[in-house]
Amino acid sequence: MAHYYRDYVSRKGLSHNFVSGAVVTAVEWGPPAPGGSGAQDGSPLFRVSGFLTAKDRRRQPFSLRARNVVLATGTSDSPARLGVPGEALPFVHHDLAALEAAVRVGAVGPDSDPVLIIGAGLSAADAVLLARHYSVPVLHAFRRPVDDPALVFNQLPKMLYPEYHKVHQMMREQAGPSPSPYAGYRSLPEHRVLLFKAQRQAVLRDPRGGQAVLGVSLVLVLIGSHPDLSFLPGAGAALAVEPAQPLSARRNPVDVDPFTYQSARQEGLYAVGPLAGDNFVRFVQGGALAAASSLQKKEAGRPP
Repeated sequence: MAHYYRDYVSRKGLSHNFVSGAVVTAVEWGPPAPGGSGAQDGSPLFRVSGFLTAKDRRRQPFSLRARNVVLATGTSDSPARLGVPGEALPFVHHDLAALEAAVRVGAVGPDSDPVLIIGAGLSAADAVLLARHYSVPVLHAFRRPVDDPALVFNQLPKMLYPEYHKVHQMMREQAGPSPSPYAGYRSLPEHRVLLFKAQRQAVLRDPRGGQAVLGVSLVLVLIGSHPDLSFLPGAGAALAVEPAQPLSARRNPVDVDPFTYQSARQEGLYAVGPLAGDNFVRFVQGGALAAASSLQKKEAGRPP
């Protein structure tokens, strides 16, 4: 997929529109600098500041001004954590890439201790699917009952997301050690993690209050993540649907117009993807198209 996007930019002659290796540190809204771009009509502009990393690793600062800014950073910058003892141990990870790396180097496989996947969202489901693809044994622990209406699987159309509904079916049918069609997978609903031990063990509390000590090869804590919008004033909190609450892709996204994806709080600022509440890749194109259409109409309406 990454190669496709890179080749698309190259073949379409769009390279001059892309700047790689850039880190944005501030996006501010205000009047244009005297004599600068946009000063002709005096309309406010966004000032985007940051730095570029040169080949010799030196940082080169930059600053530019724009009439519009589109936020498309996703929300995976800061993984959510359990906050339990042992979570910093080297076999406990918070991203799917750790499982991919472990498979690649042979650290996990069909004969290894199971991988413990914690979470009941789409990231956890992706991890289950990946582990199953490589025949890696899986323990899948999550806090909610499998029939909880709040589970994301219970909100997805089966025809559009058959792979995720397969995971949900496994979660329902393989709760406990009893034999099932899903050898190498065990579902642990309504379990809470208490701690991790250096001996590659996880201690969980079951629904009845008992404790289970599980030997594992790897732990993936996939319980969500938070966006890093530290480059915006107030980390973007004022842009959310509920400004008094933390910005969250699932519960409190950026408040946008559903037809243009422009912020309801700040003219000229757009948000697409998970930041706007579109948490499924199938929906991302719609938001990007809406924002692009809005921007095109703005430019068409500007005087030459």
